[in-house]
Parts: sequence; structure tokens; C-alpha cells
Amino acid sequence: MQPERTLIWDGCVNVRDLGGHPTEDGRTTRFGAVVRADSVRALSDAGWDALLAYGVSRIVDLRLRSELALDPPRELDVEIVHVPLLQIDDEEWAEIDAIFDAQPDAAGSTRAVYLEFLERRRPQFAQAFAAVADAPEGTVVVHCQGGKDRTGLVVALLLRVVGVDVEAIVADYALSGPNLSERTSAWVAETDDELERERRRRIGSAPAEAMVAVLEELERRYGSVREYLDAAGVDQATVDKVRTRLVE
Repeated sequence: MQPERTLIWDGCVNVRDLGGHPTEDGRTTRFGAVVRADSVRALSDAGWDALLAYGVSRIVDLRLRSELALDPPRELDVEIVHVPLLQIDDEEWAEIDAIFDAQPDAAGSTRAVYLEFLERRRPQFAQAFAAVADAPEGTVVVHCQGGKDRTGLVVALLLRVVGVDVEAIVADYALSGPNLSERTSAWVAETDDELERERRRRIGSAPAEAMVAVLEELERRYGSVREYLDAAGVDQATVDKVRTRLVE
């Protein structure tokens, strides 16, 4: 029987193993290699016990430095690698926001902004990819705040480069929408401004068609995700390490 991909770690709501996905060459991604999550700093003591019992050896934290400052670290026998994926100044955020707001719907906004992130932060995506590749033996957890956007893009690169098809990657990504729906609804309810409420609904969504469009466009521009990673500075040895880790 195949293990459960969805993991119950108390305090988090968006945790799943990347194992069990078939690849285009007839293999399968390995359980216990990489787990995606929302911020593990929200875990209860029982949640941390579950994380440690899962064999986690490294946590790759994609959050901003300002986000880290809001929750003190725990003393754990787990290596933490911080890769602030979107360390962007106010002027650049204003540009990103304008791109987001100019799109007609949530899928368009998500697609446009994800592609901007991938282009503007290629070195940071390369660092996150390498942080997974170079991890010690054991499970690697990749997380940001909600485990949807930054984590979703890093996971899409990881799965695509080992040969998981786009449909499976998108199905995994789209699970974040319902998983985070309660938090998103609470965030939306915090403002009385209807325009801002709609904007928050868009930000909180995980439209499957957006991730399809992102991967298709990335492969149109570069030829493949592997070639995107090459342009970002990821060498073949690092890609091989990811493939060895992730694929049985």
C-alpha cells in the first residue's frame, strides 16, 4: 500500500510528501525525500514531534527575513537553511503589485506574478534548489509562510526536473487552495474595503490553470525546466543530486 502523501503535523495545514508521483521515464518519486509545508514555526510541540519522527534532517525556509523575525526559532537537532526567495525592496514590490492588479482574474494574476518571480529571482531559486540537493541524508522540508506560492514554485521545479508530468504537479499545487481556505477567509474578513477583499481572495487562491500556464511558458522560453535552472546557475551535479534524492 502506498503511504499517505498528506501529512498531519499539528499546527500546520498544508503539509504533504512529494513521493508517489510517476515520472515520464517510468519511475516514481520517493516518499520521505522532500516534504512541502506551510510555516513549520507554527507547529505545536506534537507537530514538532511528528516532524522529527518523520526523519527530517534539513528545513529549507524560503521566507523573508522580516517574517522570520516574527517567530523565535526552536532549539532542534535539525539543520535550518534560510533562502529568502523574494527579498524585494518597496519599489520592486510596487512593480509586482501593479502586474498582479493589471490581470483580469486570479489565474492571470497568479501566472503573471509567478513568472516575474522566476525571472527576477533566478539566483535565489537556484539557491533553494541547491539547498534541497545538498541536504544530508533524511527528509528535507521546504516551506514558506503558507506553503503555496514560493514553496509551490520551488516544488514545481523539483518535480518537473525529475520528470513528473505537468498535470501531476498542478494537481499537487492546487491542493493548497482548499488547505488554506480557512486562513484565507479570515484574512479577507479583516478588511472592509471590497476591492482589497477581492485582491486578497486572488492572492489566497491556487488556480490550477495558472501553474499550467507558468510551466508551459517557462518551457517555451527556456526549452525545459532543466535549461531554466542552467540559466539560473544550477550545474548538472546539483540536478543529479536532486534526481538521486527524489526518484526511486
